[in-house]
Amino acid sequence: MSLLLAATFNAGTVLAIAALGLLINERAGIVNLGAEGMMLVAAIAGFATAVNTGNDWLAFAAGAGAGALMAAAFGVLVIWLNTNQYATGLALSLFGTGFSAFVGIKYTQEKLSERAHFDIPVLSDIPFVGPAMFKQHPMVYIAVLLTIALAWFLYRSRAGLVLRAVGESPESAHALGYPVRRIRLIAVMVGGALCGVSGAYISVIYTPLWVEGMIAGKGWIALALTTFATWRPARVLLGAYLFGGVTMLQFHLQGEGVQVPSQFLTMLPYVATIVVLVLISRNANFIKVNMPASIGKPFFPGS
Repeated sequence: MSLLLAATFNAGTVLAIAALGLLINERAGIVNLGAEGMMLVAAIAGFATAVNTGNDWLAFAAGAGAGALMAAAFGVLVIWLNTNQYATGLALSLFGTGFSAFVGIKYTQEKLSERAHFDIPVLSDIPFVGPAMFKQHPMVYIAVLLTIALAWFLYRSRAGLVLRAVGESPESAHALGYPVRRIRLIAVMVGGALCGVSGAYISVIYTPLWVEGMIAGKGWIALALTTFATWRPARVLLGAYLFGGVTMLQFHLQGEGVQVPSQFLTMLPYVATIVVLVLISRNANFIKVNMPASIGKPFFPGS
């Protein structure tokens, strides 16, 4: 059970970092359906950097840069050229899938050196809890700190208030003199960078190798998490651990010899995602109260 809990935190970190990035996007009124593609491109960028430099933190930086660059292209299209956000996001996802497969051909046989082991002295020796919570990669703890920082930023800082204003009523924010388009572009790029860090974490730490399509729908689950969490950072983290636990449960059950078709176990995370979204969607008012009012809508200055 301790191993399952440890794996849950590891898997949840992947979803949490990406979902927090998408939450920033949506708080600014932008829906980016290209998370899967951004994470794939970031995964190969991070893996290639790790192979060539041997430095995991440079790999995360490369992943963040790749994600931010793709998000910037998306932002220019939807914020300045007013293309449809949903269609553009899907196109970005498809582009990322194909581009990462092409670039990653030469890295399919590459292997990273043995990963470093981390633990927090004393705390890691606590029975059951220690191995599960205090022998994790630093990025697991960074995800928790990022959640706290984002919650403070959104609800306790002036900049966070401006970001939420841009997402709720861009016309009012524009009338007050705030550069709505520039703020939205920054939010989109920050969100893309976080998706990029998540993608790099997958290829460098979570499963230290490169395989075509290795994100395997995690970008879509992260996107669903923002709705599941009603656009609140703390709920995103809890939801990420929930879905991470469901993902790891399939491997735990297989290891225990549970006689269940492997195909059924593999689809558990996606079934859980659909079930949760259906349950939440039953209360339309609850969604409307928490959802940024201008989400998915273009902004025309002076309109």
